[in-house]
Amino acid sequence: MTSILGIGECMVELSSAGSDLWRQRFSGDVFNALWYARAHSDEATAIAFHTAVGTDQMSDQMLSFIQSDRISCADTPRIADRRPGLYTIHLNGSERSFVYWRDASAAQMMVRQPDTLWRKVGDADVVYFSGITLAILPPDDLEILLAGLAQHKKAGGILAFDPNIRPHLWKDKKRMLDVISCAAALSDLVLPSFDDETSAFGDATPQDSAKRYADLGAPHVVVKNGPADTIHLDAGQMTAFPVAPVANIIDTTAAGDSFNGAYIASLQRGFSTEKAILAAQCCAGQVITHKGAIIPFAELAS
Repeated sequence: MTSILGIGECMVELSSAGSDLWRQRFSGDVFNALWYARAHSDEATAIAFHTAVGTDQMSDQMLSFIQSDRISCADTPRIADRRPGLYTIHLNGSERSFVYWRDASAAQMMVRQPDTLWRKVGDADVVYFSGITLAILPPDDLEILLAGLAQHKKAGGILAFDPNIRPHLWKDKKRMLDVISCAAALSDLVLPSFDDETSAFGDATPQDSAKRYADLGAPHVVVKNGPADTIHLDAGQMTAFPVAPVANIIDTTAAGDSFNGAYIASLQRGFSTEKAILAAQCCAGQVITHKGAIIPFAELAS
């Protein structure tokens, strides 16, 4: 059995449903990727999510939703004085902006029950995490997580990392760049988005981003760049994969997350690079024609 474990935060998502009305869902970058990995995996693949939640009713609903489509979140730490974070989506055309409430997010405590975490990590073939996972953790917990993931890699595990750079989550830019670079150097697969990379690191082209991560030690890099070519770098070979045009774009939320999930799942199924990239591009293309981060599996074309 193949298994994929995501480590990260899930939040309450509110998106506009009309005048003074909000639609509630659950979302978070790592969870979103797992959702689309589940949609692109075969029945034998186990998908699991490690986070932390509160003991409140909304946390109960969140766990039920996560498990509703065969994403395991068994033994999730429950933090009595914490709650799920919340964010709202605001659209300007198809482009989105967010407002967050996460100061009391239980997910910040996800490393506080290490035996549970490391058991899950040890059972996984692929561990997927993001820059947001790292940004929300207290400094000591961040170092514990990276050290444990490094040990998992030494034991033969595969690490997949999306830098998902969010400067507002970091108190210091230099530390942000250092942590992102350290996590990427540990990882077997790095999945950056070029708009993040050029803003944070000053990269001139997506190829520059791919090469910078490869130079850090990541053997496999895929740079997403919206409607422009997807850049793939593996074992020193750089390839550009054109993206098919998408009509009727409604909301670009989770475009990168859905790409990541579909790509990782497709590779785990033994797809060729070209076929896995195409599956990921198609998945992201479908997601951006819907509102919100999560769309039902039935609405995803095979």
